[in-house]
Amino acid sequence: MNDQEYEDFLSSYRRAKEEEQRREIEANANVIRDFKAYALTKGVELFNESFSYTHITGLLASAPGITLKLLQGIEKERDGLYAVQTLSKKFQSIPFQAGLLRNDRFVLLAHPHFRRGYHELNNYAPLFIDLFWQFENPSVSKYIALDEDRVRINLDSRAYIELDTWFGAPFDERVAAIPNGMCKLRPPLDIDQRHLSAFFENSYCLDIKWSQDGPIKTFQALEMKSEDVKMEMEGKIFFPARYIHAEFDIDANTFRHFDGAMQYYSKEEYFLRRDSDFNYNAKNHAQIKSRSRKLFKLNGPVQVQTWVELCCHYFAGNPLTFEYFCGAYPQYVNEALERIRARPLTIGDADPT
Repeated sequence: MNDQEYEDFLSSYRRAKEEEQRREIEANANVIRDFKAYALTKGVELFNESFSYTHITGLLASAPGITLKLLQGIEKERDGLYAVQTLSKKFQSIPFQAGLLRNDRFVLLAHPHFRRGYHELNNYAPLFIDLFWQFENPSVSKYIALDEDRVRINLDSRAYIELDTWFGAPFDERVAAIPNGMCKLRPPLDIDQRHLSAFFENSYCLDIKWSQDGPIKTFQALEMKSEDVKMEMEGKIFFPARYIHAEFDIDANTFRHFDGAMQYYSKEEYFLRRDSDFNYNAKNHAQIKSRSRKLFKLNGPVQVQTWVELCCHYFAGNPLTFEYFCGAYPQYVNEALERIRARPLTIGDADPT
């Protein structure tokens, strides 16, 4: 396919998606009309342009702060999270549709930063949301970040489902025996950007830190992507990085707290931080104060195996997480690297040495 054929293909694809959206919105005219009237009773004025459709997300109503206004009586926590136990009293999960909670009027969506590429039009990255939804322990309080500007209004069970294979990480070490300190994991330096994207989800590094205060061990992990992964917020460009914080109670031999967030770095902060470590601010006069958005929280006993599994799926598709917990890449990554390194160099290839 030459460049012109590719452009023609893209144009045709865009026209088809626009036509699909037009048909769905027309077919749901009554649903949209009724939801406009309902939203107005909650103080939300919606217009025709407030509604959109894709086969992945379904029929959406969008407006700044619409979720909180529709959730009258359900307030979010100080850190911007919603108590899952409170939500579950008025909303139900939808079978085979992770990240969604519905009542008889609309569907709540988990925050878009749980989606592939952190983009609101992509499906949820496997399988963290599934595992988080399924995790049940009466002694644990669960909290989640929601998409605060969009709700789904088609209540049928249609969904776009993607199937992925994740290679689990059996973490058998005693957490109490893990030495305090930091480590930094990076993909192989002899692969190009195409293979970094295909096999390492554009990961630049995974930073790990263990520390201890009395009987409590604290875990921190920061996953930084390559400089091609960026997003725009409030008219500014930021480099997103997924972050995990957890506290392990040595006496109880279980984690007592576990939360995840997205950190947003300016261009200058990104290049300062990615080749440094968690002690950067303690070692440098130029301080990094990235913006942050908490995405989930668990308070209460979480067993080590469950914690490891949730960590792996939160850092979706990143073999560096597997490498940390298992000491090696998944087999499929090793096989791919062997094939890449075995191919003969051609003009334009980087020399692995």
